[in-house]
Amino acid sequence: SGRKTLEDAAKLGAEILTPSYADYPALLRPIPDPPPVLYTLGSQALLLRLSAAIVGSRDHSHYGLGVCRSVAGAAAAAGIVVISGMARGLDAVAHTAALDSGGTTIGVLGNGLGVVYPAANRELYDRVARDGLLLSEFPPGERPHAGSFPRRNRLISGLARVTVVIEAAGVHPVPSRTEQL
Repeated sequence: SGRKTLEDAAKLGAEILTPSYADYPALLRPIPDPPPVLYTLGSQALLLRLSAAIVGSRDHSHYGLGVCRSVAGAAAAAGIVVISGMARGLDAVAHTAALDSGGTTIGVLGNGLGVVYPAANRELYDRVARDGLLLSEFPPGERPHAGSFPRRNRLISGLARVTVVIEAAGVHPVPSRTEQL
């Protein structure tokens, strides 16, 4: 029920944004199917700052790790809020690099607040909630399911002015002329 959802959010210390609030992210208003409710934990003020999404593969190379760490760290050090999806792999690297460089980050969840997925990200989840912002359109306590992640991804790209994709499956660079010969 709506009342239980509000109680669950309050227990977590979460805040709620709806499109009727002035603080609702302006960049989300024009996207297809904007979320009717956003649950947040952390600094909502980050939603008003210049941001860049940095996302990538769960199974990345050592090179991809270095690129992600460098790009996210430099962006955050320059005052840009780094947005990613709190997933295993390069998402976690992007969030960590942003915080380690003295910057900040927004973690967009594919599940409700209070659920740490993947479980290995517990320390990162707590750190982002404390020093950045966790955001979800799913009710607190909701577990992830197959359709959760495409929905999460539209929020990641919708909140950011630019999206940087590092080593994503199915994304292949155009081969150079010598590789084509």
